[in-house]
Amino acid sequence: MRVVLADPPAYTPPYDRSLAGALAAAGAEVELVTSRFRFGAVAAPNGYRAAEWFYPLSSRMGSTRLRLAVKALEHPLGMARFAAAKPDVLHVQWFGAPELDRWLFRPRSPVVFTAHDIIPRRTASKTGLWKTLFDRCERVVVHSERGKGALVMFGVREEHVRVIPHPAFRSEVDRRDDGRTALFHGLIRPYKGIEDAVEAVLRVPDARLLVAGDPRVPLEDVRRKAGERAEWRLGFLPPDEMRRALSEGTVSLFPYLPEVDLSGALLQSLGAGIPAIVYDIGGLGETVSRYGAGAVVEPGDVEGMAAALERLLGDADALAAARRGAEAARNALTWEASATAHLELYRELV
Repeated sequence: MRVVLADPPAYTPPYDRSLAGALAAAGAEVELVTSRFRFGAVAAPNGYRAAEWFYPLSSRMGSTRLRLAVKALEHPLGMARFAAAKPDVLHVQWFGAPELDRWLFRPRSPVVFTAHDIIPRRTASKTGLWKTLFDRCERVVVHSERGKGALVMFGVREEHVRVIPHPAFRSEVDRRDDGRTALFHGLIRPYKGIEDAVEAVLRVPDARLLVAGDPRVPLEDVRRKAGERAEWRLGFLPPDEMRRALSEGTVSLFPYLPEVDLSGALLQSLGAGIPAIVYDIGGLGETVSRYGAGAVVEPGDVEGMAAALERLLGDADALAAARRGAEAARNALTWEASATAHLELYRELV
């Protein structure tokens, strides 16, 4: 079976490349169509082909308005080349420019779309746009039952929606945490609630916060508030630096706003055996609860997050149980299982 995975804007290279490799290992002929990742190195293809058809100029430019203008001009050219591909199944991970793709995306193969964010935040109000794009997809993959419910309520036919859990990014880290470190990692965007993470840590005596990630929001005020209780390792961290941060985290915090279904950073934490405390949004609470891999609190409940953090840092038995849950999650949520589920879905369409 010939499968084309498509992530034109290269939003999720770790996910794209892990899934491509797992599908190839399971016997599929896989090509990943994407663009140059602007923020660091990516994994080399392993058993699959990778083609950077999109944004050859703008992906090498800085974050400026000029880059966005060049990208808008490049997008139709990439889509024209994309239209010539005719695999057995076309699996779209992200639409690069939904407003344009409404007119440009005319697939000639069965389409699967993974709704990583259910409906992306920037264009969430454009319901007609997303109804049009969803109608061009034979199946839509989500990572949680809550995500499935949200899509069905939006108007996607229930029989077209499939839940395939997001796999864990498994890593073996040299555990060196001090028993009191809350880790906040990944891209630091407005919806990720860094302010709540700082506030929760400040309410727990002796707890410290380690922030490891690339900020997309101003941090001056929150850094001032955190003071000496926080350490900041900012920028796009290479893999060895991220493993070091994971090795030093006792518990990870995910005080996210309800704008995503699941978080790659959460699956990175669980994949390293680190328990998590999450707000119950999207599939975050669903995943942590299923495996007992930490604690789930109501969205926006900083006091609840602080109480859960204090309990896990102060109760050795509770922390050990949460670590066993994280281990269970990373053993169950494998890329092999995900590839099997995807191939079963693809066969329905061929």
